[in-house]
Amino acid sequence: MQFPVEVLIMAGLMVLVVMFLMAMFARLYRKAGPHEALVVYGFRGTRIVKGHGTVIFPMIESCHELSLQLMSFDVAPQQDLYTKQGVAVTVEAVAQIKVKSDPESIKTASEQFLTKTDQAREALIRLVMEGHLRGIIGQLSVEQIVKEPEMVGDRMRGTCADDLSKMGLEVISFTIKEVRDKNDYISNMGRPDVARIKRDADVATAEAERDTAIKRAEAMRAAAVAKSLADQERVLAETLSQAKQAEANRDLEIKRATYVEATKKQQAQADKAYDIQANIMQQQVIAEQVKIQIVQKEQETRVQEAEIKRRGNELIATVLKQAETERGRIETLAGAEKLRLTAEAEGHAAAIRSQGEAEAEIILKKGEAEAKAMSVKAEAYQEWNQAAVVDKLITGLPEVVRALAAPLANIDKITIVSTGDGDTAGMHKVTGDLTKIAAQIPALFETLSGMQMSELFGKVRSIGDKAPKPGNGSGTIASS
Repeated sequence: MQFPVEVLIMAGLMVLVVMFLMAMFARLYRKAGPHEALVVYGFRGTRIVKGHGTVIFPMIESCHELSLQLMSFDVAPQQDLYTKQGVAVTVEAVAQIKVKSDPESIKTASEQFLTKTDQAREALIRLVMEGHLRGIIGQLSVEQIVKEPEMVGDRMRGTCADDLSKMGLEVISFTIKEVRDKNDYISNMGRPDVARIKRDADVATAEAERDTAIKRAEAMRAAAVAKSLADQERVLAETLSQAKQAEANRDLEIKRATYVEATKKQQAQADKAYDIQANIMQQQVIAEQVKIQIVQKEQETRVQEAEIKRRGNELIATVLKQAETERGRIETLAGAEKLRLTAEAEGHAAAIRSQGEAEAEIILKKGEAEAKAMSVKAEAYQEWNQAAVVDKLITGLPEVVRALAAPLANIDKITIVSTGDGDTAGMHKVTGDLTKIAAQIPALFETLSGMQMSELFGKVRSIGDKAPKPGNGSGTIASS
């Protein structure tokens, strides 16, 4: 089916008209975002459109956009601000301001700033803020401004709220960024606090060090006490251990001493038995030796008798007279020798029985022999009883002199000091002293004997005159 051309043209025109109307309607419809408000004014009055859209009829209505975004700008008066103390300071602050979101405030702000630029609007707001800041600074001290910036911000928000509300604005925040002065008041203001803080810090440091030292000393004392207690316990334990060891050693030594004593006792008994048995065996050996010696002596005596008989027969055969004389002498000598040998044999046999008795018997036999040789001397001693004393004293004089001079033998070195008094010093002085010591011996002799030396020597000479001369009968007896 074919449409007529007129219909198609009409349809195209209608489409064009619809598209044109839609384009025109799109141009007439305005939208406002959440960060802005659309102020519409015209034959229908002033309307505030926020967050939605509306149709603006051309020629009879018009509209402007009003930003609801946060405005941030510096509040820094060029002139110095004077505090309550009269100190000139320079204050720099940062303010955040925005248009209120309610329709009345938007209308008010639109009345004040709708056709103004952002710079002009900020300049008007800055003037209001600087005026209020000047008034607030004049009511405060430098210390309050420096130390309490939040308080200054609160005052600014409270003071500016009414004036800015009349403009449809509100202060979101007000922050003091910097406070300066030309006279170094602020820098000097902190010095007492700095000094005080430093002092407090030094005091706190000293107190902390003191507390640390005290704690350290207490800890060291506690450690020392603990160590002392531990040492005492250790010493006590060591003492107890040593005591137990000493007791054990004592018991061991006692047992060892008992064992050694028993061992030595048994050993002594064994040694004693051995010595007794050895002595018995030795006595038996000696007895046998004595018997052998007696037999030997008897054999020697028999040999001598046979020799005597042989020599007697020889002498009888040669010279009878000399033989008879010589026989008598030989018989006398043989009898004496037989008696001596018999006495010695009896002495040895008696020594086996008793050593003391044997020695006494031997001394007795020797004494008998010596008595014969000293008979003349004994007879002389019988004539005067002090001769033996004199003899002993005279023979003992060298020993007396030696004993008196013995201390001088112990002297290693003699130092002679001369004082220049002639012969009073020198080695001859020592020999002279020895001579004087020797000269005192006769006096000592006379004191011990009770007689004068001249009298004693006179008796000795008289005894010598009376003594028998060699070759007489006494001499023969002595030689026998």
